[in-house]
Amino acid sequence: MVGYLARIGARAPIVQAPMAGAGGPALAIAAMRGGAVGSLPCAMLTPAEIAAQVAAVRESAEGPLNLNFFCHHLPEPAPDEMAWRALLAPYYAAEGVEPGPPPPLRRPFDAALCEAVETARPAIVSFHFGLPDAALLARVRGTGAQLWGNATTVAEMRWLAAQGVDAVIAQGAEAGGHSGWFLGEAHAPTPLAVLLAETLGVPVIAAGGIADGADIARALAAGASAVQIGTAFLAAAESSIAAPFRALLGADVPTGFTNLFSGREARGIVNRLMRELGPIRSEAPAFPFASAALAPLRKAAEADGRGDYSPLWAGTGVARARAMAAELLVGQLVEELASARA
Repeated sequence: MVGYLARIGARAPIVQAPMAGAGGPALAIAAMRGGAVGSLPCAMLTPAEIAAQVAAVRESAEGPLNLNFFCHHLPEPAPDEMAWRALLAPYYAAEGVEPGPPPPLRRPFDAALCEAVETARPAIVSFHFGLPDAALLARVRGTGAQLWGNATTVAEMRWLAAQGVDAVIAQGAEAGGHSGWFLGEAHAPTPLAVLLAETLGVPVIAAGGIADGADIARALAAGASAVQIGTAFLAAAESSIAAPFRALLGADVPTGFTNLFSGREARGIVNRLMRELGPIRSEAPAFPFASAALAPLRKAAEADGRGDYSPLWAGTGVARARAMAAELLVGQLVEELASARA
């Protein structure tokens, strides 16, 4: 039987995860050349930037392209950062830096971004932190794109399926980056195996801790129609992560959930800030504002070859990340999958 991703033009049952700060046209192009679905993280892009990146991908690669957006709610007004900045004051003094202009905010999906989708007409549009309002969702459907929603619990999987998405990304607790939870007041990460035990009426794309072909085979055997892989692609030559981050890939380093770097729980490699402050702090402003105060600290440390204040988003498979071109990585994963199934 032809798999779900094959029906929409992919040669491998693999989605290259959209990862802001790591992904972009170069990584998407390489993944697509290998036969995977390429993804562009669009939550920090303007409509013009989206158009330019889509054009760059289409000029160099064929196959299905996924545009990913966030559906969070920006608090109004912006949260008070006094307690947060007081907590960071010793680090400012130690690094010899001052607060600077805030970096670009992660923006929720809105009418302007929807218009960019209507112009680009990608094969897939995926959403993190729930779905946009019904009017915007209808406009996206009108482009003919496949609609994907991200779930971190069984309840979220069922909710997304009831909204009529074409596929659900089951983001297990093992996954790196921001947990896309959106139902309930508390973060309740669920192991991928538990999510895959749920039977839905739509295809499920497994995400979390998947680093090789044997992992893919297990996910498909457990009921997934495809997998989404992020951490393994971080080590690709085409990813844009900073050198201190890249140096940790393939090493046996601990990961954990933290809200320090954005104000919302995300899994990453444990670094100095997480160790010294603890991974979860109530002083951190609400998502996505926490990152602003960290920007000058991060810049100074990375220039010195350190990831002390950087969000080192990675999943539990980080020790098995392999440094190779993304196109070759996809080919390697496909070969390993075939061997695991033999």
